[in-house]
Amino acid sequence: MGRIGVMELLLILVIALVIFGGKKLRTISSDLGAAVRDFKKAMDSGESETPQKPLRQISAEDAEFHATDKQGTKPEQTPKA
Repeated sequence: MGRIGVMELLLILVIALVIFGGKKLRTISSDLGAAVRDFKKAMDSGESETPQKPLRQISAEDAEFHATDKQGTKPEQTPKA
């Protein structure tokens, strides 16, 4: 597969002109340009923002984290010998 040349681009443009018409093609290209501009603006503003702080810190009690021993059982569940 080769690259798209000038002749291929002209053929695509003529086909699009026949399918959509001149007025509709102008509207589509204008909308596409606005969408690309908005996308670039959003990408640029996203990079310049500073990271936000979390709303609150999660404590160990909130997470309900329990340590396990080497057998994979919780210390509260260890069998008594």
